[in-house]
Amino acid sequence: MLLAIPALLTGLILLVWGAERVVQGASTLAARRGLSPLLVGLVVVGFGSALPELVVAVTAAVRGHPALALGSAWGANIVAMSLVLGTALWIAPLTLRSQLLRRELPLLLAATVMTAALVGDGVLSRIDAGLLLLGFAALLVWSWRQLKRSSGDALAHETRTEMATLPGSAARASLMALTGSVSLGAGSLLLVWGGIEVAVWLGVSDLILGLSVIALGTTLPELAACVVALRKGEDDIALGHVLGAGLFNTLAVAGLAGVIEPLDLPPQALWRDLLVMAALALGLYLLGRETGQPVRLGRRTGQALVGVYLLHTVALLITSGPG
Repeated sequence: MLLAIPALLTGLILLVWGAERVVQGASTLAARRGLSPLLVGLVVVGFGSALPELVVAVTAAVRGHPALALGSAWGANIVAMSLVLGTALWIAPLTLRSQLLRRELPLLLAATVMTAALVGDGVLSRIDAGLLLLGFAALLVWSWRQLKRSSGDALAHETRTEMATLPGSAARASLMALTGSVSLGAGSLLLVWGGIEVAVWLGVSDLILGLSVIALGTTLPELAACVVALRKGEDDIALGHVLGAGLFNTLAVAGLAGVIEPLDLPPQALWRDLLVMAALALGLYLLGRETGQPVRLGRRTGQALVGVYLLHTVALLITSGPG
């Protein structure tokens, strides 16, 4: 136990540092090679925000702890859509202009509904997980087609401006991405080992640990990224972090973890965690649905989202236990 807590904290630091290096290195390489700014904003920045959750989930599943893997994926979604976005909005309002992100809102809701339909029987089987991965593959195809039609999108404009400020050569960017990947791998091993030891010592389940401590730790970089983007006036990039990570976690991370190691879900994971995740996805969809005008999200919305996070945390504390 004396080594578990330092290992968990060190693992979180390595994950955060590694993810930042991988995303910055990949973005720099994309900029130097003339790739579409919208591709960078949608894939590298959006999906790249969920890299810590991906490596943690895969590591946990390979080590025979699928509940920890699923908890980190679902928990990261809840934290990103409630605490991260809510805190960012509390600091600065957000105006959604990107039509592409508006089209992602119903997709995130659909992915959550698809997940609920697949695991409603209390089991995340390999077939269920495979269908989630097929859904992610379909999302990538859809995204690629949208890229060809949306070159003038607000997200592309903001990403193009941000890419112009990226420092370093292609060689330096490659080294940055490589060292970041090594840091991600080492951090995930330390985090999963330390987290399991702490869970055993505290007498809580892998699922609870993934939904709380690990989800919060792996999602903190998204909070910093969202706040920085809003401070720069890059509202669509800020929301893109949340939506991209949400789609990636729901389909790719949970799907990959389930393919590696299937999982029997406790009932509370459905009525407590999946229900909250679905409610948040529905709320964001209703707030950002197409109206013909830019959508402004302000402090009151942020306060409501943070409130959802606090209520879910209370529910975790009340229902926590071994299992």
